Amino acid sequence: MTGQETALAGAFQQATEAQWRSLVERALKGASFETLVSKTYDGLSIAPLYAHAAASPLPAVRKHPGRWAILARVDLGDADAANRMALHDLEGGADGLHLVFAGSIGAYGGGLAGSDDDAIAHTLANVRLDYGIPVTLDYSLRAPGAAEALMRFIDRQHIEPSLTRVSLGFDPLGAQARHGYAAQPWPQASKSFAREVKAAADAGFLYAVAVADARVVHSAGGTESQELAFALSAAVAYLRALAEAGIDLDVARGLIAFRFSADADELLGVAKFRAARRLWARVEQACGLSPKPSLVFAETAWRMMSRRDPWNNILRGTLAAFSAAVGGADTISVLPFTQALGAPDDFARRLARDTQLVLQDESHIDAVDDPTNGAGGFEALTDTLCQQAWALFQEIETEGGLPGALEKGAFQARVAEAAELRAKNMARAKDKLIGANQFPDIHEGALDVLSPYDATAENVEPPADALESIALAPHRLAEPFERLREESDACLAASGHRPKIFLANLGSVAAFTARANFAKNFFEAGGVEAVFGPETESTTDIVDAYRASGAKLACICSSDRVYGDAAETAALALKGAGARLYLAGRPGELEERLRHAGVTAFIYAGCDMHGALQRALSEAK
Repeated sequence: MTGQETALAGAFQQATEAQWRSLVERALKGASFETLVSKTYDGLSIAPLYAHAAASPLPAVRKHPGRWAILARVDLGDADAANRMALHDLEGGADGLHLVFAGSIGAYGGGLAGSDDDAIAHTLANVRLDYGIPVTLDYSLRAPGAAEALMRFIDRQHIEPSLTRVSLGFDPLGAQARHGYAAQPWPQASKSFAREVKAAADAGFLYAVAVADARVVHSAGGTESQELAFALSAAVAYLRALAEAGIDLDVARGLIAFRFSADADELLGVAKFRAARRLWARVEQACGLSPKPSLVFAETAWRMMSRRDPWNNILRGTLAAFSAAVGGADTISVLPFTQALGAPDDFARRLARDTQLVLQDESHIDAVDDPTNGAGGFEALTDTLCQQAWALFQEIETEGGLPGALEKGAFQARVAEAAELRAKNMARAKDKLIGANQFPDIHEGALDVLSPYDATAENVEPPADALESIALAPHRLAEPFERLREESDACLAASGHRPKIFLANLGSVAAFTARANFAKNFFEAGGVEAVFGPETESTTDIVDAYRASGAKLACICSSDRVYGDAAETAALALKGAGARLYLAGRPGELEERLRHAGVTAFIYAGCDMHGALQRALSEAK
């Protein structure tokens, strides 16, 4: 990513950027250099090469330097079962716990059902909070008394609150964004928020009493700058509320923490976590305060999780945890790889812990503070993210701050625009998700979970007199393709076989293999099982094999040269046999002739993959 300025060990002459560009231009064969520059959903450019940058004057260091804290999710509905899992996680290497309640931003089909004194006592039985075990609460409108119940539990244990690392996690604006309503207008709600936070601080709870949680933006399809601006705007709203309640600004800022999603985009992931600290430091400076490292929590992203071939979630979770760690997160929670299927079992939870233990104990990712400091690519991306997020933050401020922007729906509209583009790119496989729109495993076996995914655990019913707004509902990128696979599963259960498509391979193996494999992966992403035809030059043999396959669809696969010689003849023969015809590749000048011969659709990289699969699945049943 960053070019070296000195020759490697003095043994080789250091190449210059001009020499590199000369080789690149030769490889591009006349194509524009801009084809190597990628764009983020914020419109930021990522170049293929950067020069070394000056070290940042504000390095991204953790509030508590060294190892980040490994948090295990506690999200089973039954308190006793949740406690058994929590103790097992702590014994297995987790440093702390992330208590997730039904209705919270991070519920994801589960969550603790109870939040009263008894439920909290059962959930945390034998957990040594007096040892400084970090515990964070995921704020939920369905568990409004959870923080107070936890405070009472600690008091009954005769534990000094200031010695604990318990985050009570008050986050009314995050809850409003997630569920689309506020019980009171913000001028009144802010006073209630400030009273709760002040009462906790007066009782000695000083560790992340309030949390500005941007996961709600990420899981709704938002961009990195939108996440950062949301978190910054929420934190500023909380800071103002606490200052108005008479809390000193220096004390108030220490009561506020941040939480972000980490996904499998390493470059943007690292830059986002680094940018969060820089942006908050700018707010601190504007308040007349010297910047101090804030607490930043991370959780691997719900948006990238897949129910199909979920083993790939392990790889995505590992890269996400790596990015958060390099970016300076203080705590990281890795979603177990079966989270989208339901309540993860012990094996899935163990892998979530071990992912981070390997990064710490074998890879020593925590050994260097802000390891990308001075790396040209990361510095450039961090700088541009800060600029974009700050501009959006200022725009939110002109809309009345985050409470006003949420009430008007302005912020949600911007997120929806980004989510729509993201969905379009997924549908066209421009954005790739292994197991969903790329390399599906149509014959995968079922995996065990403790209980199935429960969508009702995520919902909160607004009271009759609530101030309603647009909710930022979470969704996973794989969902449209998963719905197609579920239709295929229903066919398999009802008839004993899946919808099929016959791959009519023309010419030699060398001619048809590439497009036949492309077509197989393409159709099976939608649950349409591909049946390979024989290697033969005989159209009669191809038609006989099609009839024997039991498929209603056929897809012609070969090279452009063979298409020019044989595709029209094969199409006419297959159409005569009753096949609905597809062809793998762009037809070019042959399109009119091929359509006349019976080809109804063409599949190729960049086409509307999801739309084509909807049609194919309907025709193949």
